[in-house]
Amino acid sequence: MLGIEKEAAIFLYACLSGLELYFCYRILHYFRHLVRHAAWAVNLEDVLYWLGVSIYLFRQMYRTTYGEIRWFFVLGVLSGVWAGYKGIRFLNEIKKKSKKYLEKRNENR
Repeated sequence: MLGIEKEAAIFLYACLSGLELYFCYRILHYFRHLVRHAAWAVNLEDVLYWLGVSIYLFRQMYRTTYGEIRWFFVLGVLSGVWAGYKGIRFLNEIKKKSKKYLEKRNENR
């Protein structure tokens, strides 16, 4: 049985894994906008991404919880993905406000 300290460390490690997965998918998303793909290519990329995600998460789970599916590991991964999503949204809001401020400032000159 794992102690609470070990479970907390695994939870944080799982959060980092979720962040990694989210940012990898964002990179794939931005790549799709740079280079247009046919529908079959997008589907193939998604299948390969999710295959890689499943192998990566299994490896992480095997290293931290010895292959047992623990609720705090799954919750940690989901929390990491959520934090990445909210972080990107926050940065986009800052970018919009900064752009609006600079445009307004340039109009007054």
